[in-house]
Amino acid sequence: MTPATDPDYWAVLGLEPGADPQTLKRAFRAQARRWHPDLNGSDPVAEERFKLVNEAYAVLSDPRRRAAWETGETAAEAAPADPFASGFPDFFDYLEALDGGPTRRRSQNTGGFSAPPPPRESHPGPPAEVTHAPPPPPPVTAADDLETLVELSPEQALTGERLELVLRDGTCVEVWTPPLAGDGWRLRLAGVAPGGADHFLQLQVRTAEGLRVDGLRVSYLLELDPPDAVLGCSVTVPTLEGPVTLQVPPGSSSGRLLRLRGRGLRLGERCGDQLVEIRVVVPANPGDGELALYRRLRELAHRQ
Repeated sequence: MTPATDPDYWAVLGLEPGADPQTLKRAFRAQARRWHPDLNGSDPVAEERFKLVNEAYAVLSDPRRRAAWETGETAAEAAPADPFASGFPDFFDYLEALDGGPTRRRSQNTGGFSAPPPPRESHPGPPAEVTHAPPPPPPVTAADDLETLVELSPEQALTGERLELVLRDGTCVEVWTPPLAGDGWRLRLAGVAPGGADHFLQLQVRTAEGLRVDGLRVSYLLELDPPDAVLGCSVTVPTLEGPVTLQVPPGSSSGRLLRLRGRGLRLGERCGDQLVEIRVVVPANPGDGELALYRRLRELAHRQ
C-alpha cells in the first residue's frame, strides 16, 4: 500500500513494489548517477530529483521506515532529514560512502552529507543458507561528445529560438538559443549524452546568397580575380535588404575588409554593419595567353 500524500518511492526508483535489496540498490545507483548534480550542470530540476531518489532509497532500504511509509505515516516521520541542505558530495565519494568504504578523494562541497544507511538485516530462527550476490553491472563508460548542426535564419538568431533535440536514446531536450547568436557558435548541453557526455549544438546562420550573421553584424566573402584586385573594380554584392554596388579600391589584397554601414541586422535603434572580405583567387587552369601575361608580369616585378 502506498500513501496517497507521499511520493511513490518504488516508482521513483523505477521498481515494482517488493523488489529485493540487491535490485533496490542497483536501481538506486543507476538513478543516482542519472540525476546527480555533478553530471547535470547544477540543473535545479536534477538536484530536486536526486534528493527524491536519495529519500526513496533511505526509506525503502530501512525496514522500519519502509513499514511506517507503507502504513501511512507522513513523509516527515518516515523519511530522514535532508542530508543535502548544505551542498552535494562528489558523485564517486557519495557511492563509496554508500558502499561503506573509504572515499578516494574528499569533495569540497560535502556539507552535511551522509550516505543512506544500508538495509538492516534480521535473522529470526535458524541461520539461512548463504548465497552469493550476482556480480555488479559493468560501470557506465562515458561516450564521446556528440554534436548537432542547427540552421537558423537571421531573424531566429536575432531573437533566440526554441529547439527540441531528440537524443539517440529517445530523450527529448528543450533548449533556447541565446539572442544575437552568430554563425559558428557552439552551445554546450552538459551531461545529456549517453554515459554523461556533453552534446554540442553547432549554429549555422547563413543566407542562400552567402551572407553570414554574427549578432548584428553581417559578413560576406568576395572573391576577385587578380586583375580586378590590382586595378580595382565595381562589383555587385548581396545584403539582407537586396544587392548593392560596391567599389573595390585598386591594390586590394586578400583579407582586406570593406564596410557597408547600416547593412547589418537591426534591433530597435541599433543597427549593425556589413563587412565584405576580399579574397584574391588565382585561376586553376590558365590559358596560354594568361600564362604568357603572368610571366611578363613576373619579369617586370623582378626588375623593380
